[in-house]
Amino acid sequence: PLGTAGAIKNAEGVLSDNIFIAVNGDIITNIPLDVLVNELIKSNALATIALVPLKSPYGIVEVDEKGFVRSFREKPMIEEYLINAGVYAMKPQILHYLPEKGDLERTVFPQLAKEGLLRGVVFRNVYWRSIDTIKDVEEVSKELGTKGLWG
Repeated sequence: PLGTAGAIKNAEGVLSDNIFIAVNGDIITNIPLDVLVNELIKSNALATIALVPLKSPYGIVEVDEKGFVRSFREKPMIEEYLINAGVYAMKPQILHYLPEKGDLERTVFPQLAKEGLLRGVVFRNVYWRSIDTIKDVEEVSKELGTKGLWG
């Protein structure tokens, strides 16, 4: 497999000299791409990466100093931790950093971060789900049907 960076590098011949978007194929989101692109335009970065708060896959139990359970929170958002949402805007100059095989997240983005060329954009009030299992597909289908996120 080429990996995320290798796949984009492989498409170099069809990419123009404009900013382009890459989205991981295993997510569903309504992250506004225009915000990601505008933040890239305003910066000297070569890429912007969408960041969302971590949603715990588990319920949280809060206990007091004596060990008594005080509350339960089912799968809360953990606002102080941000995760890579798998949505990126990139300037064409990033192509010089891309290997023939490899991943953006493991090789390219760490290098850009070291050089001060990677900008994170935090999105807190968006829909974002990773689709890893059949259960995820079923849950997303229900959520999209009840929330009317797509108009």
